[in-house]
Amino acid sequence: MKQFQPGDIIEVKLQNGFGYLQVTHNHPAYPEVVRALPGRHNKRPGDIAKLAAEKTAFTCMLPLFSVIEKGTLAGEKIGSTKIPSADSTFPTFRTPIRDKQGNVVYWWFWDGEGLRYDAEPDASTDGMPMREITTADTLIEKLSAA
Repeated sequence: MKQFQPGDIIEVKLQNGFGYLQVTHNHPAYPEVVRALPGRHNKRPGDIAKLAAEKTAFTCMLPLFSVIEKGTLAGEKIGSTKIPSADSTFPTFRTPIRDKQGNVVYWWFWDGEGLRYDAEPDASTDGMPMREITTADTLIEKLSAA
């Protein structure tokens, strides 16, 4: 499976400008893990490293190389830069486990290697990304709102 590499910066064409992603991790069983860089831009920023040093808007997994190669997402690699230390560790993703009525019974947490669960996680887990493969359409919606 072809993938972009950690540190790669990808420019994504949005309806009214551009959004930017940085690949943070590759996992042998999943597509690229990416962090969205903040803001929607009318033109390519002059200093990509400065943009990449800013706080992450959101993190997700998606087959980025594949959706760009197939034309599902309009984007291109524009460079590569250092991943900020806050994003250098593989992120912990969360998954709700629901009962038949749809209520969350507990949460699974996956750190790229192992799983753990918690029936009553504290608020610190609320900002963790969901363990799901994001679609190109969902990515565009989230980037447009970032």
